[in-house]
Formats: sequence, structure tokens, C-alpha cells
Amino acid sequence: MSGLVRKNFDSPEETRLFEQGKGKLDLVNLESGAVGRAVFEPGWRWSEHVKPIAQTDSCQAAHTGYCVSGHMTVVMDDGEKQEYGPGDFMIAPPGHDAWIVGDEPCVMIDWQGFTDYAKR
Repeated sequence: MSGLVRKNFDSPEETRLFEQGKGKLDLVNLESGAVGRAVFEPGWRWSEHVKPIAQTDSCQAAHTGYCVSGHMTVVMDDGEKQEYGPGDFMIAPPGHDAWIVGDEPCVMIDWQGFTDYAKR
């Protein structure tokens, strides 16, 4: 039996919407866990558009991801800050806020931190 798997974000197994229409998360489930493609619209900020769903002071998901397009700034609870853009690989431990920079949506692929992200 072959071990090949094919999934497509254009036919996700689950879609989660962010507050105020500021984006969405599409998920495909693999044996090793969920992989997500998030589209964060301009004006999106974790503390405004996901915090009401997560009900934590800051994002407690650990992210391992790749920025396809757009720009996002992540600031850790201790003040460390990094901006990510197209082609950047991202590791963000739990305990952060994030927001979109500019007027272009940010598309991120994440294969660690989206299993419970924005889950109602």
C-alpha cells in the first residue's frame, strides 16, 4: 500500500472564521496533525480578532510556519518583536500578539500551531 497523501486547501476539511470578518483559517488533517492556511485581512490583530475566541491574554499556540504573502508583526509577551514577509520561515513560541502590516492580506501556512487556533 502506498503512503502518498494529497490534500488541498481549496477543499479544506474545516474552516474557522476570525472575528469581524478579518480572515479565516482553512485546515487539512494529516496523520501527524492539522496543517493550516490562514488568510489574515488588513487590520487583523490577534488581540482583537482571535483573543475573544481563545479567551487567553496572549496567543498560547506555538507556531511553525511559512509566510506566502503579506506581512505580519509578532511581538512576544516579553517585548521581543519580529516582522515576517513573503518567503520567511517563522517559529513563534506561545505568549505573543500579532498584527498585519500594510494593506495586503497575509497568507501563512502553519504545520504546528493551528490545531486549536480560533476553535470555537
